[in-house]
Amino acid sequence: MKNYETEPFTSPWNSLKKYSSCSTIYIDDSTVSQPNLKNTIKAVAFAIYFHIKNREDNHTLEVFDEKLHPLSRETVPDDYDKRDPEHKTIYRFVRNLFSAAQLTAECAIVTLVYLERLLHYAEIDIMPSNWKRIVLGAILLSSKVWDDQAVWNVDYCQILKDIAVEDMNELERQFLEMLQFNINVPSSVYAKYYFDLRDLADANELSFPLEPLSKERALKLEALSREETLDRISKPLLVRSNSLDGMTTNPRHSVAIIS
Repeated sequence: MKNYETEPFTSPWNSLKKYSSCSTIYIDDSTVSQPNLKNTIKAVAFAIYFHIKNREDNHTLEVFDEKLHPLSRETVPDDYDKRDPEHKTIYRFVRNLFSAAQLTAECAIVTLVYLERLLHYAEIDIMPSNWKRIVLGAILLSSKVWDDQAVWNVDYCQILKDIAVEDMNELERQFLEMLQFNINVPSSVYAKYYFDLRDLADANELSFPLEPLSKERALKLEALSREETLDRISKPLLVRSNSLDGMTTNPRHSVAIIS
């Protein structure tokens, strides 16, 4: 297995320029109960936006293609693979999943770790045709590694109502295989992502949490990303959790930041 911490990376957004459309993002604060969650998600969405915008090529895989594996019954536009998504589009997609599944700000950062790790290991690019499914796969995995009460794949089917649980399971399985089952997130890696995201937030006039991770949470993260968690999440998830009970929902050459 590769040592992910020692591999060289150059961020696609090292020069952090202000994104002029930032002020056009609309937030529904009633969907975000955790302090700093919305701006953490905004910063992660910026990182994804710049990955798409600054990609060097268009390498992808079938499992992530939205035309072949649509997330809804709506007709996929003919130019689905041509138009780069706006930052606010990425933000709203991630925000809806995090809000409905009650995920945390830390989970958003781990999502970006897994997303960038996938781009590097699988040697693919994130682009208009695949970004939603890549982001979804990263969220599926990070929510099970990080959150106290994991959200099962069948729960996400209640958020994305037109996608089958079998598709979710296969997406997660292939995502995990492409990561070479490396779900380990050392606290040092988390901290590096945190500080890069804070710089990105500052460049786009967003506030950001003052502390990257408490010692207790850092130790918990390392414990949760060990082998016993891998054993749990690599098995088919067929039993529904109660994590969404009672909830109403509305609906490589790309490179990593640091680790």
